[in-house]
Amino acid sequence: MGRAAAFFDLDKTIIARSSTLAFSRPLFAEGLLTRRAVLRSAYAQFVFASSGADHEQMEAMRSYLTSMVAGWDVETVRQVVSETLHDIIDPIVYAEAVELIESHHAAGRDVVIVSASGSEVVEPIGAMLGVDRVIATQLEIEDGRYTGEILEYAYGPGKARLIRELAQTEGYDLDASFAYSDSETDIAMLETVGHPFAVNPDKVLRQRAEAEGWPVLTFARPVALQNPLALSTPTGKAMAAVGAAASVSLVGAAIAGILSRRRNL
Repeated sequence: MGRAAAFFDLDKTIIARSSTLAFSRPLFAEGLLTRRAVLRSAYAQFVFASSGADHEQMEAMRSYLTSMVAGWDVETVRQVVSETLHDIIDPIVYAEAVELIESHHAAGRDVVIVSASGSEVVEPIGAMLGVDRVIATQLEIEDGRYTGEILEYAYGPGKARLIRELAQTEGYDLDASFAYSDSETDIAMLETVGHPFAVNPDKVLRQRAEAEGWPVLTFARPVALQNPLALSTPTGKAMAAVGAAASVSLVGAAIAGILSRRRNL
């Protein structure tokens, strides 16, 4: 029997918006995004907040990554994320999620964020929140620039696989562990633990939660963090590696393009 852990999805579970869309404006200011992409991202952010992204849209994002990110300078994007992280993310963190993270830590459980967003943005958010580990999408880098290839896509069944691999490495007892998500695309993730919770669930996940008897939670209080929670947890060191947020803008632009095209049909 190993120790238990708590696994959290990020977007609409810990934060009220999409982390993949949140940094579009500062990236535009650095010349990495066009004005048109920023406007589309703003529209996509609104749609995502109301209905989320389904499997088809998420897969389209993955394809879009290979073309949008290629050639971006890692250090430039790293600086953008580092300088704007607190201004952008602090105000949209759910107070209920913060309380849950604290309660799991108080109970002696590790807290792990599991997100399809790039590790370059998820790791600093995790460090800001004081979580213990991060599972996220990994992008390939060569000579200080993104190649446009994805090394690991932390999405759907991939999340479940990566959780099982981490559990084996860290000795987590998944039957005693907890998981939280808002999306149907994370059903496989929720099924890996003994205590799954649906948070602000979309229609499909709500139906599944009701069928399985999974608790449904409502998070509705985004509150700015006055003081980061990272006091003594391992991911405090992740802030020293506030990586490039390439996946933030490019995945955001992917959602925006998809939704814009559908709107015009």
